[in-house]
Amino acid sequence: MNRYAFYDFKFGILKIAYTGMAVIYLKKVAYIDEKNECSKLSDMAFLQIQEYLNGKRKSFDFPYELIGTEFQKTVWRALCDIPYGETCSYKDVAIAIGNPKASRAIGMANNKNPMTIMFPCHRVIGANGKLVGYAGGLEMKKALLELESRCKVK
Repeated sequence: MNRYAFYDFKFGILKIAYTGMAVIYLKKVAYIDEKNECSKLSDMAFLQIQEYLNGKRKSFDFPYELIGTEFQKTVWRALCDIPYGETCSYKDVAIAIGNPKASRAIGMANNKNPMTIMFPCHRVIGANGKLVGYAGGLEMKKALLELESRCKVK
């Protein structure tokens, strides 16, 4: 049975869905749409997100479970290979997973990413270098990239 926890954070409301053992969803939402049931696990995940947003963390180690198709999971894992503070294009990700013609499918997988920030789809930009497509909004994407750029050398 899934439980849900909601936290105020820099970009609005962060929704964390979790089972008894793992976080399964981590996204910015517009409003609280479930019963708010914070736990040690959700608090741990939120603390790590806060540390990241404060420039004190570059990776995450709370327990999680990815739920999606095998293709989506492959894409989401590949996002973690994009170095902190750097970006790449959808095509670069497609090439990295061995499917160079899958740029649009990469975009769709990013759109379905259940663990934003942790699986850093914000690091994927258009081939022309423009910020495009981010479920949390382009302002959030820009802010995350600026944060990583500033903290990259620390």
